[in-house]
Amino acid sequence: MTPSDASAGASAGRWSSLDRPPLNAAALERALVTGDGLWTSLEVVARTGSTNTDLATRAAELPEGAVLVAEEQSAGRGRLDRSWVAPARSGLFFSVLLKPGDAVPQEQWGWLTLLAGVATATGLSRAAGVDTALKWPNDLLVSVEGEERKTGGILAERVADGVVVGIGLNVSLTEDELPVPAAGSLALAKASVTDRDPLLRAVLRSLEEWYGNWRAAGGDPAASGLQETYAAGCATLGRHVRAELPGGRTLTGTAEAVDTDGRLVIRTAEGKHEAVGAGDVVHLRSVH
Repeated sequence: MTPSDASAGASAGRWSSLDRPPLNAAALERALVTGDGLWTSLEVVARTGSTNTDLATRAAELPEGAVLVAEEQSAGRGRLDRSWVAPARSGLFFSVLLKPGDAVPQEQWGWLTLLAGVATATGLSRAAGVDTALKWPNDLLVSVEGEERKTGGILAERVADGVVVGIGLNVSLTEDELPVPAAGSLALAKASVTDRDPLLRAVLRSLEEWYGNWRAAGGDPAASGLQETYAAGCATLGRHVRAELPGGRTLTGTAEAVDTDGRLVIRTAEGKHEAVGAGDVVHLRSVH
């Protein structure tokens, strides 16, 4: 999730709010960096360009399990070079460093984006009592007054010996602060909790659990339960969709499954099935 440069400069005054206290970095570190779990360090910075970029730059010198959290980002990167405007301390913007190593074949590392989606949705359900659906491959959706809205996104990037996974979540944004009408927030979705500290703890603990199971299964999405759980929570499946593919090609049809490689399987009007591994998927209205 990425605030634009234009809004970042004004955020200190315009968006400052006593309802948006800073994260308690010391308490978070005590709760999550226990010495016998996945998380090996947790750093909170007031503002940075991109947590993904910062963590990727230091990935070679850091052990697996490093976590970098920013109260505000000024140059974060999303898929397809999109930006995401968010006031300071209005959400969770963080990246984690994962190094599956030889335990998981590299061709399965692409599942980490989908794994992070499942883990985030599971953590939010537990901590905030809000239903979060997944839009293939990397968006998190909530319902705001019956309307499907994007409240979060995930960006996974390969580094020399691992993957940096960035997660952004809109937590307390109000309707008039939304960057686009299709955006949402946990607060607008009537979440029972909008305190970012317990939300971050819940998501990171869920991510540790799902990653541990997936890694123990050698990255097998079926054996780890990841493929089934992702499909169960994926709002894209069963929908009429348009996939905007690299090279300018588009594919329209019904999203029927997520295959063992994490690709979205689309059935066209002609009855052909095509697996999409990259691209932007748009949910369309059902055709009757």
